[in-house]
Amino acid sequence: MQHLFALDLKDDPRLIAQYEEHHRAVWPKVLEHLRRHGVTAMEIYRLGTRLTMVMNTDDARYDGEALRRASLTDPVIREWEDLMWQFQAPTPWTPHGAKWAPMTKIFDFQG
Repeated sequence: MQHLFALDLKDDPRLIAQYEEHHRAVWPKVLEHLRRHGVTAMEIYRLGTRLTMVMNTDDARYDGEALRRASLTDPVIREWEDLMWQFQAPTPWTPHGAKWAPMTKIFDFQG
């Protein structure tokens, strides 16, 4: 299954460059964490300060709530999330207490 999420970055070119640098070398434990929770592929795109994440999952193994809980309890993943939050900002539509906000599909063309 494919999931799309949005998040903003702080409007600071230096911070944006650092954020992108971190994503050229994502920590191996973070990648393993994603795999372990059923994420099979992930891409992040940026336009200005807006990010869009495309995440593909194995429906037999993916549990978004378990992934979120593990992100809060695993010390290495928590460290990564805290580091990333230095660069990130919620969108105006992000629910309180959340980071990445789910996007709603409004069009789907299958040629």
